[in-house]
Amino acid sequence: MKILGIFLTFVFTVSCGPSVSQKKTREKTREITERKTECYLVRGACKTSCNTWEYIYNYCNNEPCCVVREYIRP
Repeated sequence: MKILGIFLTFVFTVSCGPSVSQKKTREKTREITERKTECYLVRGACKTSCNTWEYIYNYCNNEPCCVVREYIRP
């Protein structure tokens, strides 16, 4: 009877913890939000494609972070 109680306690404890896939998804989501925040800090925007007067700073998720080039007077 003791063994059954220990076994059930073990199964219950293991089943209640977060799975490995949930941890990976949470880390990936955090990484994407950090990239988007970094993009906004350099006054960029996450778009599907950049224009000719913009350059790619980094990638938000699958989209590039487009930052406007500064105009320097000649």
